[in-house]
Amino acid sequence: MSRLDRLLRPRHIAVLGAGWALNVIEQCRKMGFRGPVWPVHPTKAEIGGLKAYPSLADLPEAPDATFIGVNRFATLDVVAELAAMGAGGAICFASGWTEAGEPGLQDRLVAAAGDMPILGPNCYGVINYLDGALLWPDQHGGIRVDKGVALVSQSSNIVINMGMQQRGLPVAYVACLGNAAVVGLAELTGALLDDPRVTAVGLYIEGIDDAPAFAALAEKARAMGKGVVAIKSGKTELSRTAAASHTASLAGGGAASSAFLRQIGVAEVNTPSELIETLKIFHVHGPQIGTRICSLSCSGGEAGLVADLAAPFGLDFPPVPQATHDRLFAVLGEIPTISNPLDYHTFIWGDGPKTTEVFSAMLEAYDAGLYIIDSPRADRCDPSGYDPAFRAIIAAQKATGKPAFPVASMAENFGEGRVLAMMAEGVCALLGLETALAAVRAAQTPPGLAGWRPAVALPPRETRLLSEAEGKALLAAAGVAVPKSATAARLEALDLSGLTPPFALKGLGFAHKTEAGAVRLGLSSLAGQAAMPGATGYLVEEMVTGAVAEVLLGLRRDPVYGVTLTLGMGGVTAEVLADKVTLVLPVTEAQVLEAAKGLRLWPLLAGYRGRPRADMAAVAEMAVRLGALMLADESLEEIEINPVMVREQGAVAVDALVRRV
Repeated sequence: MSRLDRLLRPRHIAVLGAGWALNVIEQCRKMGFRGPVWPVHPTKAEIGGLKAYPSLADLPEAPDATFIGVNRFATLDVVAELAAMGAGGAICFASGWTEAGEPGLQDRLVAAAGDMPILGPNCYGVINYLDGALLWPDQHGGIRVDKGVALVSQSSNIVINMGMQQRGLPVAYVACLGNAAVVGLAELTGALLDDPRVTAVGLYIEGIDDAPAFAALAEKARAMGKGVVAIKSGKTELSRTAAASHTASLAGGGAASSAFLRQIGVAEVNTPSELIETLKIFHVHGPQIGTRICSLSCSGGEAGLVADLAAPFGLDFPPVPQATHDRLFAVLGEIPTISNPLDYHTFIWGDGPKTTEVFSAMLEAYDAGLYIIDSPRADRCDPSGYDPAFRAIIAAQKATGKPAFPVASMAENFGEGRVLAMMAEGVCALLGLETALAAVRAAQTPPGLAGWRPAVALPPRETRLLSEAEGKALLAAAGVAVPKSATAARLEALDLSGLTPPFALKGLGFAHKTEAGAVRLGLSSLAGQAAMPGATGYLVEEMVTGAVAEVLLGLRRDPVYGVTLTLGMGGVTAEVLADKVTLVLPVTEAQVLEAAKGLRLWPLLAGYRGRPRADMAAVAEMAVRLGALMLADESLEEIEINPVMVREQGAVAVDALVRRV
C-alpha cells in the first residue's frame, strides 16, 4: 500500500470552495461514486443537495481525499489542518505559486503538507473512472470502465483534451501533477500502475524531477507487463548550458530526453493522437510488439502509401516467405503480385472464407499485421459489405495469435463504436494511417537493460575551460591515444626534438581554434611562423596520418540525466551535418557501436563502395573509457574531442575541449 492509495481510491471525499465544490459533487454523482461526499463551507448549509459542514473539524472522520478549491492563501491553512487530522491527501487547485514567481509560498505549502500527499498546486486533480471517484472541477470525456489505461500529465489542459478522445481508448485514471510540489511524476505513475485494473500509462512530461526513480518505474512497469508511452515537451530548447562546444548544441533540446526514454524502454511519441493509439496497442497486446510487420489492402495505391509513409518511422516490410507465397497464390491466383505490402485486389471481397485464409496466411509469417480498411460512413452509405473483411481480421488474429490491426487511413473513416466492438473481440483498431504507423513503431520499443540507472545529476556550477594541452594530458592519463606534442608559452620556445613532421601548430586559449585562425597544418618546420594574436601559449603536434574518417565524441553533464554521450560525424562541419546520436551514461561499447549505426553517414564509416572501414570499435572503447572518467570524477563538466581521427586500426584524439570545476 502506497501513501497515495487513499487519495487515488477514496472511500469518502471532502470538497472546499462553493463553486468548485459543486462541480466536483456533480461529477461524482454523474459517475456513480458510492461513498459520501462532504462539502465544507463556513456559511452554506448545503451545496449540490448535500449537507455542508462548517469546518473540517466537523466532518464525520478524516477524509481520504479532499478537493481544495479555495484561494492560495486559504489553501495553506486547509492543507495544514488536513495533515494534522490524518487526511489521506488533497488536490490543490489554486494557482499563483512557483509558476507565478512565488516559490516561498509553495515552500510553505510543502511544509504544511508534511507527510500528507498533495497533487499540485496549480492542478486540476484526479479522475478515477474505475470507482467513479472524481476530484475534478470541470467536464471530462470519460465513462466508467472495469479496466483501462492511466493518463498522467504535468499540464492539466493537455490531459483534459486527451480525455475527450473518441478513439475507443478505455481510460481508467486521469491525473494531473501541476507544480508537483510534493508528489512527483515517478511516485504518482507508480501508484497508478499498482492498481491491477490499469493496463498501461500515457504521460505528458514537461520535466523529469528524478531520473533514476523514473528509470526504476519504467523497469517496474515492464515487469508488470504494462507499457509506458510519453510525450516529452520542450525539445526545441537547448539544454541549460550552450557552451562553446559543438556537443552543447548537438546534444541540446530533446536529444538527451529521447535517449533516456529509449534506454529505459519508454515509448516516445510526438502528438496526443499518437499517444492514444499507442496506448490502445498496449491495452490490448501488452508493452511490446514484434518488428516484422506485414500490410494488406485491396488497393495498390494503399499498398504504396503504406510503404512510403512507413519509411520515416523506420518501419519496413520483410519479403513474403516462399511457403506463404504459395499459400496466398492458391487463393489469389496469378493476377495479384504476392508481396509485402500486399495488394490482394478485390477478387476475394465479400468471400469470408477466402478473405480469412488470405488474412491468416499473411499474418502467420509476421509478428503483426496492418489491415488497411476505411469503412463507408454510415449516415450516407451502407457499410455492411465490409463486415466479412472485419470478421476475417478477427479470425486471422485468433488463428495466428498475432496482433491484427485494422487501420483506417483517415481517422474519421472508422467510428468509435466499431473500434469498441473490435476491442471487445481483442482486436485493436488504429485510426489515421500516419498516426497508426507512429504508434506501431512506438509499441516496438524494447525494454531497458535490467538494473540500469543514470548517474545522479549535479547542480549547475561554475567551470573553467582547460587549455588543449591540459585537456590532452588528461586524456592521455585516461589511456586515450593523443598525438605526440610539445608546448611552450612562446612560439620560439617550442622544442621539436623527438617529433616527426608534418606538424600541426595550434594557439592555446581558444575554444574554436579554426574560427580564430589558430591552427596551421602540414608544417615541415616552424621556421617563419608568425605569432597568433590572442594566443596564451602554443601547442605543436605530430599530425595524424592514415585517417579514414573524422568523428566527434562529446560527454557533458546534464541537469536531469547525469551525463550524456554524443557521437557524430566530426570536423568543422559537425553542426552543419548534425549527424549525431546521443546516449545517457553508463553505456557499454556494444551500445555505443549499435547507436553509431544509426548515423545517416554510417555507410561511409562502414566501408561504403570499397572505402576503407573506420575502426569504430576503437571509438566505442574511447567513449566508454571517457565515460568512466566522467562518472568517477565529478569535477569534470564536459569533454569534447572533435575530431577523433579514425584509422583502419585505432583512433586518435587530435583536439580536446575540457571543462571542469
